Formats: sequence, C-alpha cells, structure tokens
Amino acid sequence: MTTVVIANQLVDGTGGPVIAEPTLVIEGGLITDVRSGHREVPEGAELLDYRGHTLFPGMIDAHVHSNLTGDGAEHDDIMRQDEAFLGVTIAHAARTALEAGTTTVRDVGSRDGTVFAAREGFRRGYGDAPRMLVTGPPVTMTGGHMRWFGGEADGVEGVRKAVRDRIGQGADWIKAVGSGGGTPNTFSHLPALNREEVTAIADEAHRLGVKVTMHCLNGEAMKNAVAGGVDGIEHGWFLAGEGKEQEFSSEIADMIAESGIHVTTTLSVGETFLEAMKVQAGTTGLSEAEAADVEGWKITRQRTIEHFARLRTHGVKFIGGTDAGWRFTRFDCMSMEAWLMTEGGMTAIEAIAACTGDSAKFLGIGNKVGGLITGMEADLFAVEGDPLGDLRGLANVGMVMQNGLLKVGGAPGSR
Repeated sequence: MTTVVIANQLVDGTGGPVIAEPTLVIEGGLITDVRSGHREVPEGAELLDYRGHTLFPGMIDAHVHSNLTGDGAEHDDIMRQDEAFLGVTIAHAARTALEAGTTTVRDVGSRDGTVFAAREGFRRGYGDAPRMLVTGPPVTMTGGHMRWFGGEADGVEGVRKAVRDRIGQGADWIKAVGSGGGTPNTFSHLPALNREEVTAIADEAHRLGVKVTMHCLNGEAMKNAVAGGVDGIEHGWFLAGEGKEQEFSSEIADMIAESGIHVTTTLSVGETFLEAMKVQAGTTGLSEAEAADVEGWKITRQRTIEHFARLRTHGVKFIGGTDAGWRFTRFDCMSMEAWLMTEGGMTAIEAIAACTGDSAKFLGIGNKVGGLITGMEADLFAVEGDPLGDLRGLANVGMVMQNGLLKVGGAPGSR
C-alpha cells in the first residue's frame, strides 16, 4: 500500500532548511518521495492529513537503561528483582519511548542477558518498541559503577574476555565505565578503568568490528578515552572533586575534537532531578540532605550546559541521549534533551539533527534511519503546531510511525 502524509512543515534531520507544506510518500515501509507542496494523492493510496502539524524523523535516544525505571526508585533495589521483573521494565521503557516519538534507542547498560532477550522478542513482533541497539552489561572494574548489571572485569585479559562475551551475545556497541558514578562507593571524580584496560577494550572491540563508548565524569577518564582509542564518550563531565563542581579543560576539549570522538549529551539528568524535587518540595517537603542535593544539582545543570557550549566551540561533536531510567529521567525525555541543547547554543535545526540524522550516522545506522529523505525507512512523528521556537513542544506528539506503520495516534483526514 502507498501512504501519503501531508503537514504544515517538515524537518528532515539533515540540518537542512524546513520544507513547507510537505508531501511525503511511503511504499513498503520506505520513503519514496519528499517534496514541498501538497500534491494529488494517487488512486488507492491512504492519505494521512496532518496539516497543523510539523513532521520530524523518529528521535534516537543514544543513552538509555531499559532495566531502570526513571521514577526515582533506588537502583540497587531494582537490580535485586527477578529477571522477569526486568523484562517488564524493558517493555514499559520501550512503549513510553515510542509513544514520545523515539523510534530508536541505544541501551548502554542492562543486567546480564535481559536486553538481548527483549530485543529478540521485539524483533519477532511480541510488542511495539523502538529499534534497539544494545551493549549488554557495561565493562566495569570490580566494585565499579553499575557493577550490579553483571559486567565486572579486571586487567587487560579480563576486559578483553568481557568484550568477547558481549559481542558473542550480540552487542551492537561495547560500553566501558571509565569513572565512578551514581553507584554507592564509587568515585565520579576519579578514573576507574586504567589506560591499558581502556586500550585493550577498544582494540578487542575494533578487531571484531564493534565500536566502544565510555562513561566519563572527569577529565582524566576522558584523557584515557582519547588515548585508548574509544569512539564515543557518555556525559563528558569535568568533575574535579567529591562535590558537584567541575573544572573545564580546553586541552581535553581539543583532544576530544581532534580524535573525532562524539559525546552523548545526557543533559536531561539534572533537569529531571530538579523537576522531581520541586514537586516533592511542594508536597511532602525536602529533608536537609535532599535540599543540599538540590543545590548541588543546580550547579551541575548549569555547568553541564555551559561545558556543552564550550566543547562545541572547540569542535567537539554531540549526539543526543537522555540517560533514561537513571534517577528521575523518563523514557519520553528526548524533547527535553533537544530543548536543553538549544539552551546550550544549538539552533533548533542543529539540535534535531543531533537527535536524528547525526546520531544515526555515528551509531552506524545512517543508511536506514535518521532522516525524512528518499530511501530511508519511514520512521517519523508529527507534532502539533510549530515547536521550533521552543523544542519542549516536541512533547505534543500527534502521531508516530515506524517503518511505515502507525504506532501512535489516529489518522486525521485519512482515506
């Protein structure tokens, strides 16, 4: 069947100009034509009339944790649950993301084989979900951040074996944990894996044709990432001590830019935490410790956006990811992530590209998705009105289509 979609305007995900009054033609799940101007609909075709809406490529969230819940639940408690419970969290995460216009996710940390099994179930049609790229358990040192996912490994031979294990299970990417993080008794301001281990991870993965991304919350971890030859950095923070303060390094920024490493943004983490605490303050109130945490996260929010902007001036490239599942970060936050990129100096069109076309190319799927252009799979969503003045409006989703099939919303004006 041929499907024709018309709308007020279209953003194609390439960074190019907005297309006015677009007509988008879909056949066999693929986009076969995109042009400006509403054209006559071929005989027998289905028309989806989304005038009053803007069309976008399906968003790509390059940093999610589908085992986690994004509702403030303690991660240690979630990880004590049975794998059947974790399967339910993955299904919930997948549906929440899809309904928000996110048609592809990269899961960069899950327990044991849970996300591999879920990906196969979705592939067989047992539930709707975004397209899933997965890493499985992150490679972390013994006692390291996210250890409860089951990926502890030590020494050059230990981490090489861990890489082989993940790839053997079907990992699309390898996730390495280069610093501490939110896991108790780890240290965000200190490197974790040493440089030799990082180099071994990257070497083994690249030998087998798989890329590596690394969690980095401090400058030394990012130096290790560049020297070790990884492909991506998650977060890209510059924590300098046990508090929330960060110290930007132009030297490290230049190193990252020259290496070609892309950084995944995850700006939503601080924003969603502060939103949740604001709600709690207005209901049950905050403890002294929680109030102090809020002040710390206000600093973090400010610094991460400032450093996002400064890294860009050095030529560092970014892709969009939310850290969905972590703390209060929901799986429908890509609209927030794109908006926060504009708070850091990107134009709306640049932010959309970072969350769609640029991300798809970097993740290795740019020949399939990420753009509303001829030959691509028909992954797209429609948003009421014109959200380009404030990308938080991307949350007003009226329709989601994946591979040419409607997943969310009716078909106004269809015939």
